[in-house]
Amino acid sequence: MYEQKVIQIQEVIKIYFEGIFYGDVQKLRQVFVNSACLYGDIKGAGYIKTLDEYIEGVENRQSPNALGEQFEMEIVAIEIMGNVAIAKLHLPMLGYNYYDYLSLSVVEGAWKIVNKIFTHVEQNKGN
Repeated sequence: MYEQKVIQIQEVIKIYFEGIFYGDVQKLRQVFVNSACLYGDIKGAGYIKTLDEYIEGVENRQSPNALGEQFEMEIVAIEIMGNVAIAKLHLPMLGYNYYDYLSLSVVEGAWKIVNKIFTHVEQNKGN
């Protein structure tokens, strides 16, 4: 049962990574709940967006793939308790060294991202 949940969450994260890397907003909408909020810290500047605001930003920027970047996104950790989970991800892209923490929950029978917090960590300074 636990292993099956891990596989399902990994699939959600794979779609999330593809959405970001290729700028595919339909994939991003597929994995987030509509009411998701995104909070972050980018070089000391706060970031708060609704899902729609976040999607608009992804639509209006060049994707990492279009810029010729290598796909280096990875899952660092997943922790599951019942029907909720957190995932720590590393997403080096667009000149940033992002770490995402996704909150996931089973919504209408499927794992969905319900919130995202993230930060940029300078290289060689640790996390």
